Amino acid sequence: MTIFSCNNLSKSFGEKLLFDEVAFGMEKGERIGIIGKNGAGKTTLMKIIAGLVPADSGEVIFNNKVSLEYLDQLPDFESHDTVINAVLKSNTLLYNIVSEYEEICDSANPNDKKLQELSSQMDKFSAWNYEVEAKKIITQLGIEDENEFVSNLSGGMKKRVALARALVMEPDLLLLDEPTNHLDVDSVQWLQDYLQNSSITLLFVTHDRYFLDAVCKGIIEIDREKMFKYPGSYFDFLEKKEERIRVEKANTEKMLGKLREELSWLQKGAKARRTKQKSKIDWIKELQNAPRYIEDKKIKIELGNRFMGSRIIETHNISKSIGGKKLFTNYTYAAKPGDRIGIIGPNGSGKSTFLKTLAGFMQPDEGTLKFGNSIQIGYFHQELEDMDPTKSVIGTLKEVAEYINVGVGKDRYLTNRDLLDKFLFPRWQHTSLVENLSGGEKRRLALLKLLMANPNVLLLDEPTNDFDLDTLSALEDYLDDFYGVLIVVSHDRSFLDRAVQFIWAFDGKGNIKEYPGNYSYYLERKENEVSDYKKENKKIDTREKRKNDQPKKKLTFNEQKEYDKLVKLIPELETKRDELTAIMNSGDSSDYKVLSDLSHQLNEIDLQIDEATERWLELEDSIEV
Repeated sequence: MTIFSCNNLSKSFGEKLLFDEVAFGMEKGERIGIIGKNGAGKTTLMKIIAGLVPADSGEVIFNNKVSLEYLDQLPDFESHDTVINAVLKSNTLLYNIVSEYEEICDSANPNDKKLQELSSQMDKFSAWNYEVEAKKIITQLGIEDENEFVSNLSGGMKKRVALARALVMEPDLLLLDEPTNHLDVDSVQWLQDYLQNSSITLLFVTHDRYFLDAVCKGIIEIDREKMFKYPGSYFDFLEKKEERIRVEKANTEKMLGKLREELSWLQKGAKARRTKQKSKIDWIKELQNAPRYIEDKKIKIELGNRFMGSRIIETHNISKSIGGKKLFTNYTYAAKPGDRIGIIGPNGSGKSTFLKTLAGFMQPDEGTLKFGNSIQIGYFHQELEDMDPTKSVIGTLKEVAEYINVGVGKDRYLTNRDLLDKFLFPRWQHTSLVENLSGGEKRRLALLKLLMANPNVLLLDEPTNDFDLDTLSALEDYLDDFYGVLIVVSHDRSFLDRAVQFIWAFDGKGNIKEYPGNYSYYLERKENEVSDYKKENKKIDTREKRKNDQPKKKLTFNEQKEYDKLVKLIPELETKRDELTAIMNSGDSSDYKVLSDLSHQLNEIDLQIDEATERWLELEDSIEV
């Protein structure tokens, strides 16, 4: 079934053309991700489809039987609504039936006839589990208090409530604009699994590459005012785009060769031209004006690194509580050059508070916090707190400096305009007001403002929100060569895999557990922990069962030999495991490959211990007593 079709849509904002005569449609069950540079028109296209913004030309034709729900980046709610009511109201019919049913049930003298009528409606519309399912989704998205008034929530929490409302509604077409922003990694994984297993038709904008690859059945890219549609996952898109660019380059080179040949003919003079048809000359003019492949500009960050002394940031037994909730307890950390740490954990577990404490914006309740004299902290706020919307783009950078000394090459001094050019802000946009930028462009400007101060300690709170894939790639490239200390709070799993070499996992109970390696290795270790726990319980159960059920016997000669060998082998393996764990936790190595090798060795030894222990238990239980 066709959900909708777009015919020759065009849209401009002022002098800027976003897209021109784009056309596409969606069938029931399709899941399509929209990607493109910040300011390319991704959100605008979604709003045109949702009927919230008019197109300059073209039309969107909907199947009149289709229901639609659009998740805005800045959702609105009625000020008096609680979280649970805001979510339940997504389906007005069910909300009214359930509300009236509960009201009658709670009354002193319930109307039995009306109650029976409402019970029938509850059966008819499957409303009995409506509130239960809504509460389940609310919990999975990290919203702790369903009775809190939405007006009291932060922007990020409101976004989660809006997402819960959209999912509960179960529309035929769901439009999501950056749905993973403000979610923790577990909530992102839950949403990813939920959408994968849903039959809903989905059109969404996101920068999360793992999410794109897992959820998408197709990709739409807005590039140079045109639209390109690719079937398959994000990985498939990368392969197909590479092939498209290769073909475009080859065609452009062929066209340029032909153009040079024909221009040479034209330059031979009037006599030669008279021997050719006029149509030939007209064709050459068309060839000159034909579109050519233009290589994408890449954001290149070339900022120097400041000197760091022996002391950078040192904490000793720091603790912090807010509203009676313990966020972290007795935590000690001494930063070293090259530290690359990713912080993850449930929403509300204290990740941002911890980062602000390390930055000196907040004081710990207990313990000590010391800073080195040579450090320059660059703190990236989640909510862009230090951006004045009434200032110009270039004026925002002048708050920091007129230029920056990168300390390398002939272009060691880079001006504000140079840096804006490098970050793909066109010259006409330099004098634009910050309030006129898209959300992604504002965050890109905020990142540039941060890096202009040339920090040697980067504390980043959800830096990837609203970044396009080019900006993400540029930031990751910069961090590859960043010698200073990086500590980042992020829900972006692909970014954590690329940028960090250590994970601090907050459990929401005041504990911080450290895991060497990137996010993927953290997942492996967590899975191993769960697996080890299950195996240990299984071993205990198995051993008890064998003790009770199996007859005892003497070991054979070979079994006794094997048993004696295992008695020696298991302690040796456990000692080796402890040594490897100590090396990984010491922080002596910041080399990702070394940590990766150590992690693989540790996993192999754990497997050997499990197998040896399992066999030892079998032999132990068989010994006659």
